[in-house]
Amino acid sequence: MQTIYILWLRQIKRYFRSKTRIVGSLGQPLLLLLALGFGFGPIFQKAGGGNYIQFLAPGIISMGILFIALFSGIEIIWDKQFGFLKETLVAPVSRFKIMIGRTLGGGTVAVIQGLIIFIISLLVGFRPMNFHLLLLSFIFMALIALFFTALGTAIASVLGDMQGFQLIMNFLLMPLFFLSGALFPLQGLPKAITVAASINPLSYGVDGLRGTLVNGAHFGLLTDFLVLSIITIVMLIIGSFLFSKIES
Repeated sequence: MQTIYILWLRQIKRYFRSKTRIVGSLGQPLLLLLALGFGFGPIFQKAGGGNYIQFLAPGIISMGILFIALFSGIEIIWDKQFGFLKETLVAPVSRFKIMIGRTLGGGTVAVIQGLIIFIISLLVGFRPMNFHLLLLSFIFMALIALFFTALGTAIASVLGDMQGFQLIMNFLLMPLFFLSGALFPLQGLPKAITVAASINPLSYGVDGLRGTLVNGAHFGLLTDFLVLSIITIVMLIIGSFLFSKIES
């Protein structure tokens, strides 16, 4: 447990030491929240969708968590290149504990990012409708963060350079985000997009947040929670296996 705690704390300290990283990681979510929220708000309202900020904010919160969680994997490649990972791997500690500690740390940082965006969204007009479900919404944030941090760790474990990791992340990020229902309702879409959204892990995170915050769940909160919980456990197992294969 001490190893897990140390690695968890190290990830959090890394995040707060880099003020540029904090500000930079908030730029894109804030831009989308303001530009799309107020730009498409009148159109969304005329189409009978109501207040677009209310609809959009859970998706932007999920986006902020997604980006930070996935890119936490790049720190593994960074540590590979500068030797810190080798020192960690040769320590008399199981690699499973090392992976769990790093994943919990990266997931915590991603949740902090989501909470910051949540606060910003309150300042621009977002109003949660279910204060009694706020705790559940934080659980959904944590599940999104853990799943995508474990995914980032799994990908980084089989790659050896940052350029390859960034290419794969750029290939994954936009489809995951745009096909999650973060920007538009999932009802009445073409079948191909509906199928893509249904197999997209982020869709269930966005839907869970939207359901707990504004009563807008498409799949249902129970379905969202079960799917996210199961795939998070599976991804932690896969990530642990791939991490254990890294050569020290």
